[in-house]
Amino acid sequence: MEDTISAVASALGEGAVGIIRISGTKALEIGEKLFRAASGKALASYPTHTLVYGHVYDYDNSLVDEVLTVYMKGPRSYTAEDVVEIQCHGGIQSLKKILKLTYEAGARPAEAGEFTKRAFLNGRIDLTQAEAVMDIIQSRSELGLKVAVQQQQGQLAKALRAVRKELVDVIVNLEAVIDYPEEDIEDVTYGQVEKNINVSLKAMDNLLNNAQTGKILREGLKTAIVGRPNVGKSSLLNALLKEERAIVSEYAGTTRDVIEEQLLVDGVPLVLADTAGIRDTEDFVERIGVERSRKLLEQAELVICVLDASKSLEMEDMAILDMSMAKDFVIILNKSDLAQKVILQELKDKYGPERVLALSAKTGAGVEDFVSWLKNYVFGQDKTLGNGIYIQNARQENLLRQAKTSLEDALEAVENTLPYDCIVIDVRNAIDLLGEITGDTVKDEIINEIFARFCVGK
Repeated sequence: MEDTISAVASALGEGAVGIIRISGTKALEIGEKLFRAASGKALASYPTHTLVYGHVYDYDNSLVDEVLTVYMKGPRSYTAEDVVEIQCHGGIQSLKKILKLTYEAGARPAEAGEFTKRAFLNGRIDLTQAEAVMDIIQSRSELGLKVAVQQQQGQLAKALRAVRKELVDVIVNLEAVIDYPEEDIEDVTYGQVEKNINVSLKAMDNLLNNAQTGKILREGLKTAIVGRPNVGKSSLLNALLKEERAIVSEYAGTTRDVIEEQLLVDGVPLVLADTAGIRDTEDFVERIGVERSRKLLEQAELVICVLDASKSLEMEDMAILDMSMAKDFVIILNKSDLAQKVILQELKDKYGPERVLALSAKTGAGVEDFVSWLKNYVFGQDKTLGNGIYIQNARQENLLRQAKTSLEDALEAVENTLPYDCIVIDVRNAIDLLGEITGDTVKDEIINEIFARFCVGK
């Protein structure tokens, strides 16, 4: 990483302040070429990490902008390299001009995520912390931000490395017996190995149990509201949004397309879609909406199936219920303020008491009970919201599940008293997979793929 990179580190657009970041061996040299301190002193003469007031000039000595500049000597910087950041006015032209000057002075354009990638490669952060950087930027809720900050502090990596250490100890003891059978080494019993592997499996299970919560906090819970026309789907959406977002009418088929909203329901980020009523129809436009509803139902992580409690269940209701069963679901008996023709207890007996709720989207009665159900679904009844260690994304979850499978294979080998060599192979594979999560054993192509998802300048 001998080359020096630069990029706009703030959002490119009109704003009060814009930041150009330069990182690498020539960062200070490039900064000195562009920046002139108002004091007349060289930037290098100031203590590192000190903001200096001055101006940026073009090579023809024309003034470009009034700026503040800071030199951060490595390794005490974001990338652990020498870094210069220029804070100018946030206009597009000013940023583009100064950025162009950095290129002319010897920097090259930074690739997506390259500053964070250098921080990782230079050992300042691990891979879970690097991924948490983008989670902080993209947080959809206060709880999501809290979890991302915790991960950026290295909590997940610390937990994973504790598991790896436990497994490394298992291998060290096993290989000592394998390599030096003639030495007077205390025998490693199968019972001891089994006990140690079970401890690691329990730690993995605890992390995997939180995987769904971490994903929801990061990306939002993809939720589809489905049901026959005129059962109150749009009214429920409006009740959750606390505004009249969707058209509500006594006429069936009012919603003819998918209405998608992102909202926070008591800290739970939802990607909530109000779908067209699912039914057979001859109306061409409505039929398109129904097909979109069916596709959305297939993609949803949670299905809210709304029924009209003031009317007897129809064949279309039963068909929609059957479709919902393929997903995680909750059944909402709407219009509880009217005379009831659907018996709540019968549905609870059939689909589970925790899966059926009654409410009135019109009056708001029971909506808070549904919100509580959502929170329990995401966080679990015994969990403290936002606390704990959470798997951040599908990559981490998949690797952790593979590592668990390898340990389960090792445990089976122990139970069948297979040779120690067979156990070592599976345990070592689990260690390598855990290392891919933290970046200790990850391949270069995976690293490049991860950081390519970052924004330029981060």
